[in-house]
Amino acid sequence: MEIDTLAVALARLAPNLTPGGTLTGEPRRLSGGASQETWAFEVAGPGGVTRPLILRRRPDGLPTDTSRTATLSTEAALIRAAGVAGAPVPNVPHVCTEEDGLGEAYVMDRVDGEALGKRIVRDAVFAGARPGLARQCGEVLAAIHAVPLEGLPPLSMSDAAAELDKYEAIYRTSNAHRPVFELAFKRLRRGSGPAPVRTLVHGDFRNGNLMIHPEAGLAAVLDWELSHIGDPAEDLGWLCVNSWRFGEYSKPVGGFGAYADLLAGYEMAGGAPIALERVLYWQTLGSLKWGVMCLIMYAAFASGADASVERAMIGRRVSETEIDLMNLLRRAP
Repeated sequence: MEIDTLAVALARLAPNLTPGGTLTGEPRRLSGGASQETWAFEVAGPGGVTRPLILRRRPDGLPTDTSRTATLSTEAALIRAAGVAGAPVPNVPHVCTEEDGLGEAYVMDRVDGEALGKRIVRDAVFAGARPGLARQCGEVLAAIHAVPLEGLPPLSMSDAAAELDKYEAIYRTSNAHRPVFELAFKRLRRGSGPAPVRTLVHGDFRNGNLMIHPEAGLAAVLDWELSHIGDPAEDLGWLCVNSWRFGEYSKPVGGFGAYADLLAGYEMAGGAPIALERVLYWQTLGSLKWGVMCLIMYAAFASGADASVERAMIGRRVSETEIDLMNLLRRAP
């Protein structure tokens, strides 16, 4: 969508977001988000008070794969439900309809903080917040996993066995031969076991999708497009994948904390006890999934289907995931 067209649509929507409101300035496209567009804009009320807002929309022409990602209206519903359950999330004042002229989209209030993982784990301004983040993540995940499934929009369901099936099928179609991946698939197949109680799973809960405030800590959970029904330990394990530590390898929870703090926060907030071994299982599966994704992204670059430098750079990270997998497999029984 052209920025002029977007601005006209937002100007028309502004009074619905703030009574008597008007759009101020031009909307600004924000970086990040591989599949959705994110735009920052402001609406000024009659008293001169400005409301900072975010528009999240699906790009024109991009199909919705509901087998893999939630629709944006579903995302909005999940954010609202998580907020009711006590999780820190952005307020969603509006879900767009066809009449709004913005396509598939919703509007949320802007939350103060930082979402860039490297800054969160390294910048001095977050030094005071970092020691409590792992426990906060546990508390917030307990709230998300407590969201009642009744009343939620239809969501896909996936357990460990289904995730292994999905990513091994992708791996096999790549015709790659990576001994570490082969070993990881074999070992994870042996240890998956029966599926636990099913809950709402965020699906991409990690450093980089969390808005962190220098004083308050975890201020908002973002990017709900991979939410599904599954094993709550999946969220805890994904947060601990080494790729989301941004170089802080000694701090397994997001590059800022310890397993014990994550699990303690989860249980103290009412989450059912989860054994560290189960978190490590999902951490291993998460590392394998990310490795396969990196492999496929490099294949897209090598074939010329996607000539972006980003794809080539991510493809180089396959070897990092192999190292992570070997370290995890060594400690497994």
